[in-house]
Amino acid sequence: MLIADEFFLIAHNDSRGKAKLHPAATGLGLAGALLGELILFGQITVSGGLVTVLDRRPPPDALAHTVLDQLIGESQHQSVRTWLSFLAQTATTSVGERLARAGVLRRQESRRLLRTSVSYVPIDLNVVAWPATRLRALLERPDPPGVPDAVLLGLVCAAGLSREVLWSAGPRAHHRLGVLIPALPAPLRELVAHTEAAVGAAVLRGIP
Repeated sequence: MLIADEFFLIAHNDSRGKAKLHPAATGLGLAGALLGELILFGQITVSGGLVTVLDRRPPPDALAHTVLDQLIGESQHQSVRTWLSFLAQTATTSVGERLARAGVLRRQESRRLLRTSVSYVPIDLNVVAWPATRLRALLERPDPPGVPDAVLLGLVCAAGLSREVLWSAGPRAHHRLGVLIPALPAPLRELVAHTEAAVGAAVLRGIP
């Protein structure tokens, strides 16, 4: 799975597909993960608060391709915070649909009065629970996690989801997490920092 998929599952580790976080925090965390995927693919970089496209060729994933096309099509907008806010508006649906296409979740619509709400319900609860369990196990091992897992952990912390990973972890895991995120490559470290700042600002303002 890509990092936004695993972030989604950690944030919705519930038999009803209910989010663990404030909607703004969920959306911004997923937006950070979608940008992180493009950095890991070598398509973009982040520096000085700006997003720069490095490679316009289509990445292997369809959703990543869509996000890259948006970045290219709106090249006058380069601020990381602008893109986090923009992508956050649709990230939950976009990643939920990607997981539904992969057969991990089932799209479920429910109607109340004149509103139709969409949720993404687990097909197998063990599959949904696995990303948090896997990250917890990685933090307990002597070898450091790879960069994609370190980015995912950084975004999990930035969005306020660390308790979902660390709830039964020992001191080694807590220490490892504290040193792992500062050691990320600069573009990814900056992305995590901007995501954390955006989540904090959105929650304080009470953005739905």
